[in-house]
Amino acid sequence: MLVFFFSERSGPARRMESLLAHVARKERGRLRVKHVNVDEHPRLVRKFSVEQVPTLVLVKGKLAVDRIDGRASTPQIERLLERHLPLEPRPSLRFAHARGVPAARDW
Repeated sequence: MLVFFFSERSGPARRMESLLAHVARKERGRLRVKHVNVDEHPRLVRKFSVEQVPTLVLVKGKLAVDRIDGRASTPQIERLLERHLPLEPRPSLRFAHARGVPAARDW
């Protein structure tokens, strides 16, 4: 999951929203993008040590495995994802469960 920390007052964060929508469409099946407003979720800001917006944090399991602080370009985000995501999308949960793969809640 890619967590996008933003503030509505931040121009760079607002400009990154369309870029992240494009990345989410391109990586569908491999990646979920969640938006977190830093003004509304201070606990998450502390948990992930967010000091500036925008900030992208790549989370696997419940751990932050990589991050980009500040505005990011499409190539920067793609390099981040290439380092950590599998090449193929995960099978759908229905298909995975039918094959005996643990449900998503167990991953």
